Formats: sequence, C-alpha cells, structure tokens
Amino acid sequence: MATTERLGPSRTRRNSNKNILTRIRHGQISGGGLSRGTEMSEALLQERDQQAKWHGIPVMLQRLYDSSHLNSDLSQIHSIIKEVASCLSMEAMSFVTEDRRTAQESTSPNTYTFDLFGGVDLLVEILMRPTLTTQTNFPKMSDDLVKDCLSVLYNCCICMEGVTKSLASRDDFVMFLFTLMSNKKTFLQTATLIEDILGVRKEMIQLEGIPNLPSLVQSFNQQQLANFCRILSVTITEPDLGNDDKHTLLAKNAQQKTNICPSHSEVNQVALLNIPGFIERLCKLATRKVSEASGASSLLLELQDWYTLLDNALVLDALMQMATEDAEQSSTESPDESSLVTSPLRHSLPQSMKIVHEIMYKVEVLYVLCVLLIGRQRNQVHRMLAEFKLIPGLNNLFDKLIWRKQTSTHVLHGQNQNCDCSPEISFKIQFLRLLQSFSDHHENKYLLLNAQELNELSAISLKANIPEVEALVNTDRNLICDGKKGLLTRLLSVMKKEPAESSFRFWQARAVESFLRGSTSYADQVFLLKRGLLEHILFCIIDSGCKSRDVLQSYFDLLGELMKFNIDSFKRFNKYVNTEEKFQTFMTQINSSLVDSNMLVRCIILSLDRFESQTDDVRVVEVLSECSLLSYMVRVENRLTILFRLVNIINVQTLTQENVSCLNTSLVVLMLARRRGKLSFYLNALREKEYTEKYPGCLLNNFHNLLRFWQRHYLNKDKDSTCLENSSCILFTYWKETVSVLLDSDRTSLCAIASYIDEAYMDLGRDFLEV
Repeated sequence: MATTERLGPSRTRRNSNKNILTRIRHGQISGGGLSRGTEMSEALLQERDQQAKWHGIPVMLQRLYDSSHLNSDLSQIHSIIKEVASCLSMEAMSFVTEDRRTAQESTSPNTYTFDLFGGVDLLVEILMRPTLTTQTNFPKMSDDLVKDCLSVLYNCCICMEGVTKSLASRDDFVMFLFTLMSNKKTFLQTATLIEDILGVRKEMIQLEGIPNLPSLVQSFNQQQLANFCRILSVTITEPDLGNDDKHTLLAKNAQQKTNICPSHSEVNQVALLNIPGFIERLCKLATRKVSEASGASSLLLELQDWYTLLDNALVLDALMQMATEDAEQSSTESPDESSLVTSPLRHSLPQSMKIVHEIMYKVEVLYVLCVLLIGRQRNQVHRMLAEFKLIPGLNNLFDKLIWRKQTSTHVLHGQNQNCDCSPEISFKIQFLRLLQSFSDHHENKYLLLNAQELNELSAISLKANIPEVEALVNTDRNLICDGKKGLLTRLLSVMKKEPAESSFRFWQARAVESFLRGSTSYADQVFLLKRGLLEHILFCIIDSGCKSRDVLQSYFDLLGELMKFNIDSFKRFNKYVNTEEKFQTFMTQINSSLVDSNMLVRCIILSLDRFESQTDDVRVVEVLSECSLLSYMVRVENRLTILFRLVNIINVQTLTQENVSCLNTSLVVLMLARRRGKLSFYLNALREKEYTEKYPGCLLNNFHNLLRFWQRHYLNKDKDSTCLENSSCILFTYWKETVSVLLDSDRTSLCAIASYIDEAYMDLGRDFLEV
C-alpha cells in the first residue's frame, strides 16, 4: 500500500505534464483554450520544467513575452533571445553535419518545446511589430537583435519542417523578410531563411508583390546579388511535381487549356527583366575572374574536402565573415585563444573558400540566366546577353576556372535531378546547360566562335560554292569570342579528352548538338568534322564500352545532326566503321533502344532519300554503293521493321517530350513513302505484321490515335512545327497533309489507316484521347 502511495504523485506529475502539452497543442489546432505556453503562470511552468525536461525554455518564453512590448527594453529582449539561441543551436548543428539524414524531430526536444510554447510566433511578432503600428517614437531594433531572431527561426526550420511550412504560409511575414534584405548587416540571415521558406511554399511567390523590388535589387552589391539568385531560382522555375503522369504531353496539353494566363514563373521572369541593369550585372558576375592566390594548385584538393559541409553559398558567406572577424581579433587574443586561429583549419579555410565562393556564385547566376534563356522572353534575353558579352567573358574563363582540371569520378545527372555533388561539378554542368540553351535554334550561336573561325566557315561555304548562312553574315563581330580559340572549339577539345565514364559527356554532346540544330548548315558540319568530332562520337558508341543510355542518346542525336544530308560525313563513317564487327556493334547500339536512337535513324532515312535524288553526282553514287549504313537502310524490310517498332513502343498515354520523336520519325518514313507513291504498301505491311503477331487492329488503331493526338498537339504550336520543318527539310504543310490523308475516314482510300483495319477491330482505342 505504501508503494502505491509513493508512485501516485509521480504518475500524476507525468500525466499533468502530458495534459499541459495536449491542451496547448489542442488549442493551437482548434483556436480555443490555451494556444501558447506563455498564457500559463510562470510558477506553474517552473514547477513542471525539471520533470518534463523543458530546460527552462517555457520560462524564458514567458519572460520574453512579458518584456516584448513596443516600448520595452530591447537589450533585455536580446539577452533572453541569446539564452534561447544557445539552447537550440546544437540541435540545428546536428542537422547540417553528416548525421542530418538520420535526424528526426524527436532528436530536437528543445526546438519542439520552443515551437510548442509559442516561441516561433513570438519571434515573428517581435520582428514585425514595428511595421504594424503608426507610432513613430518606439525604440529601434539593433541589427544584432534582428540577426539573432532570424537565426533562431532558421534553426527551428532546420530541425522541424512544420515550422518552415507554417512560416511559408504567412504571406505577410515572407514579404516582410524581403524588406530586411535591404540591410547589408542582416542580409545573410534573411536570405538564408527566405530560401528555406520558399522551398516549401505550395504557391509560388509573386515578385511583383515585393515592396520596391527594383530599388531593392539595385541596392545589392555583387555578392548579395549572387546570393539573391538562389532565391530567384525558386521563383522563376515551375515546380517539379515528381509525378511522371504530369509530364506526359497529354497532361501538359490539358493543363495548358485550363491555364490560359501566364504562369507565376513566367510573370516573375518578366518582373526581373524589367529591373534596370539586372541582366548586365548577372553577366558581370558570371564572367568576372577569380584572383589568382598563392598555392593555387592545392585549392582544388581543399575544395574536395570542404564541399560536403559547405554546400550552401550563404553558409560560405557566413563563414567568410567569421574568418574575417577572427583575423581582426587575433592580435588581441591570448596564446591559448589564438590557437584556433593559427590551426591548419584556419589557414586552409579562406583559401578554399575564395575559389568555392566564386564557383558557387556563378552556379546560381548561370542557372538564372539559363532559365530566362528558355522562357517566353528568350529573344529579349538573347539580345541582352550578346550586348553584355556573356559568351566572350565565359570564353576567357574557360581554361583558368571552368575546365581547369578533370574532376574525380561522379554520377550522371538527369535534366531535373537535384544535385548533391561538388560545386565544381555543378558549375561545369550549369555552364554546359547554358551553352545548350544559348545555341539552340538561335542565330546568336555564332558568337561562340572567334574571328578566325568565322572566316573558316565563310571559306568552307565558298569552296563548296554555296551561299553563307544569313545568321553568319549578320553576326556582330564586336560581340564574338577573342583569343586563339572560340568557346565551341575549346569545348570540343575537352570533350575529346573526357574519360569514358564521365557524366560530362552527356552535357557536352547536348551543348555541341544545339549548335547544329535547326536548319542544316553544311559549313557548320564541316567545321566540326575537320576537328575530328565524328570519329570521336563513333569511338564512344562503338569502342569505349559506354553503357549509359543518356550518354548514348546524346551521342546518337549529335551524330544525326552531324551526318544529316552530308556526303562527307557518310564517307568518314564508312572509313571508321570498316569491319562487319564494328558495323554490327553500331547497329546493336541503335536497335537496343529506338527511343534513344530514333533521331539518328530519322537523319539517315532523310539523307538516303536526298542522296537517291542526286545520282548524277559521282561522289553520291560512290557513297551509296559503299556505305554500309546506307545499304542497310535502303532495304525496305529494315525500314518496315523500324516503323513497326516505333509505332509499337508508344501510345497516347505514354507520350512525353522525350519519346514523341518516335512518332515524328515514323511519320517521316511514311511521308517519304507517300512521295514515292508507296504509302499503301507500308500500311498494308503494318496490317500483315498485326495478323502475323496475332493482334489484328491493335497497332493501326494505336497509330490512328497517335496521329489524332499529333494534330491536336502540333497544329497549335508554332515553335514545334517550325522545328519539324527545319530539321527534316519537309514543309510543315506536307506533314499536315500526310496526317490528314492517314486519318481519312473514307475506307475506300488506299492511303487511309481505316482502310486497313477490319470492321470488327475498328476503334479499339477510341477513348484514348478522352483522358
């Protein structure tokens, strides 16, 4: 009985503690009763503190609440906040070390208690209170007090995602934070918190809603502007929903119908472009040189050691600031105190950070420029980047910074994959993505060359007795690259030296391919052929042992652009692929994934069709008779096999921007057949294949549905239709006519798909487009 009596009070105290927490949480959810711990008496909080292991946090918050009125003593408020910060800082630190992946909210009891007892809301009130009153003679908060408040809030966000989401839902607080960025002393803490908050917001922030945005941005120094780009990246990019179904063309088209107005990201891009001097300053940031420090050879090694921890440019800024302050204080420190400053860590940190700093700045700046380049205002952005000499500036940085040394092994990055790699790898990939966006279907691509290389292109055209490309003639030579090599030539040099397993191969090939895309230019192709590009590509496909589908796809696409309609390319191909074994290896790579290689297949078929109309040229006849690749494609049975596979591997529900090329390649095969009066032969062959495979109607009904979708998708997209015409040299009107002929409902027409589907199997996929 005595034992029971002794257990009673302890159990009651534990239940009492739980009841307090339950009542507070219930009040926060329901809006009734207790909503914050500061509504309880300090005596009660002190009584429960030791038992509940609250470490005095509720009592501190009670004191903070009592002393945080508009005319309160700010020094007292600051003193309490410093106490609170010391209780929370170690928990936040555990989340930014190697243990951050395994840390859970349960390992942050102090932060949880702080939030539960209303600490987060109270700090927001303290920060915003001056903006919510008309009173003018209240004490002004010091910069240090503001910084400490922001740091505590950021620590809470690190430890508890719920805090971040809660702050993100408060538009008034988010907009208020932007006003704090005008103060250089509080900029870093503010920017770090904003970046965290915007990353979890459900709705994208509207930059136009930020008070005095143009003057705010213009007030930033270059360092602040670079960090601001981290925030901007969230506001100008559509969120990746991570759902494959959302990325299908069917879903995207449906979304475009419902979203008639420009998206938030598009509106934000326009807002940035309207800020005077914004693009010019980004170009200066992207192209400024890094000061060469002594011992530069060791910097890269130090970088590799540091990037795992210093994965945020804002953190680097904070550490750089601390290092500077340490240096200023070192002269007054005692020998014991200065031991940290004179440690190896202290000596290596500034050297490492100097170059990492600049690289990470450039990553953010190049990302923003890249997004703007592919947006609706692309032509305006192009004009500005050319005017402010972005490309010549990057060319001057290429050897000393961008590609100064091969990096250690690294994994392949997809187009939208979050990057957790070193700053140098991120920098190189972002640089290559920018080149790809800059060159793609735009006349400014010739700015990637220097004067000597432009003259070489002119000479190639003159020797071939063909007119120079208009874009080349119109290129402003005051804006092109200088030096011994242009940017494209420098890229080719490092591309050919890239290790077989390097993921940079993918991005390098994409960047070079974009230079060739659009209307085919013989001079451009020969320029690259003379630098051994075709042989390098064939080596990578046939002899390097490359297994990456992404890298192989990028090389197939590049090879297609390099060979299209170019008799010299096919001669070089035949010279390199000079054995049956090599040819079979090449064809195995092509046939292993037509989704990856179909653009190359399309280029071969288009080239063959043109060459067959040029048989009065001895060189063409020679290549037609000797080239194994053309001999393979000239056989109708091989083209039919390819056509059957192309139609069979896609359907309307699975069409994406990546595989829609399969549909267009199948159309190219049929358009060329129609030109030669053989369309009915190909359609009948597809019908016979269906019956051979014992699923009559399935293939042709699927193709019928795909073509119905094609009409909806392309007839309202000027850019896509232009790309189809330029890349195939077939007028888009002929594309449309061929699709209409194939979809003709007249079952007596020998060129209509419907004529080859038996009545019993008609319309198996009628509802496919009704998704």
